[in-house]
Amino acid sequence: MAHDLGFWTLQALNALQLSMLLFLLSIGLTVIFGLMHFVNLAHGALYALGAYFAATLAGIGGYWLGFLLAPLLVAVVGVLLYAGLIRRMRKSGPMAQVLVTFGLIFALLDLTRIIWGDLALAIEVPAVLDGRLNLLGVEYPTYRLFIILLGFAVFGALAFVLGRTQIGAMIRAGVDNDAMAACLGINVERLFFVVFCVGCALAGLAGAVAAPLLSVTPEIGLQILIPTLIVIVIGGLGSLKGAIAGSLLYGFVQTFGAVIAPQLASVLIYALLAAILVIRPVGLFPARG
Repeated sequence: MAHDLGFWTLQALNALQLSMLLFLLSIGLTVIFGLMHFVNLAHGALYALGAYFAATLAGIGGYWLGFLLAPLLVAVVGVLLYAGLIRRMRKSGPMAQVLVTFGLIFALLDLTRIIWGDLALAIEVPAVLDGRLNLLGVEYPTYRLFIILLGFAVFGALAFVLGRTQIGAMIRAGVDNDAMAACLGINVERLFFVVFCVGCALAGLAGAVAAPLLSVTPEIGLQILIPTLIVIVIGGLGSLKGAIAGSLLYGFVQTFGAVIAPQLASVLIYALLAAILVIRPVGLFPARG
């Protein structure tokens, strides 16, 4: 196995697929943290809602209907949360935010149980993405390659928006110094709202693309929350570069750790987290603010 190039190529692809899924979920949360200074632990619950919306819509009109509409529906939920709760809690301090959004996790979890029940839902992979492709001598599922490409496409789009457009400059200014950005005439409150909704939509997108790979159950939001927080802490708050770096580190350490040292796989990522917190408490690539 140690000399089997195909085996290690397969593991690298699995690591990339896990990394891109975590990136889709973590990028919205890390920018919300960095820009709004808001601790939204309910982000994983929005991921679960995205998976449920996608499963429901796929049953009506096929996979692509769920893929396209689930992020929009989760963004609508984000609008309601922002108007009813988040805007009021922004000045409350991190402990109050943690407690309220932690309670929101279980409120949304029970809501999904009331609407969809406890039985797991499944989504069929669309025909165009069903099957396998030969990549570097490895037969790999087409759908998993689609997730990898989607993650890099979202990364490229966000890098362009944040680095090359006016709204990106406004977001960077808000992350670095929101008070100064407001003094320069930037509508920081509206910017916060837009970023929060985009972050919610990305969580819904992550849920929609993960649904065919996982059983859609109410607990999937809780299961993904800890890995997402680890990614954010490793990469650094408010940073696109930090989100992709943290996701790749988590994906490769988790995947290759399970292969090389399965008896230590459950602690390797926490050992990496502890080491980074000791060496760079702010993460690898934090936003300047």
